[in-house]
Amino acid sequence: MVKVKVRTGRGTGTIEVDVGDLKFSGEEFKKIQAERKKAAGNRTVSTGRGTGRRKLSDTPEPKERPSTKGSTRSTSRGTGSRKGTT
Repeated sequence: MVKVKVRTGRGTGTIEVDVGDLKFSGEEFKKIQAERKKAAGNRTVSTGRGTGRRKLSDTPEPKERPSTKGSTRSTSRGTGSRKGTT
C-alpha cells in the first residue's frame, strides 16, 4: 500500500488515500493502455471540437521524444548557454 495525496474541492483541499499499486506511468501503464485500446476496438470518438471522427483502434502509437544530448540550452534569461548532457 502506498499513500497518495488527492486534490479535493476544486483543488483547494487534499486527502491521503491508500493505493494498492501505482499503475499510472511507466511500462506497466503502457501495457494497460494497449489492452484498453484493444478492448475498445471499433468504438468511434469525436475529434477536433466535434467536427471529425476516428476509431480508437486507428489511434497512432506515441512517438519517442528526441534526444537532447549535445544540443545547446539557454541559461540566465537567454544571455548564456551550455551544452546539454542528457
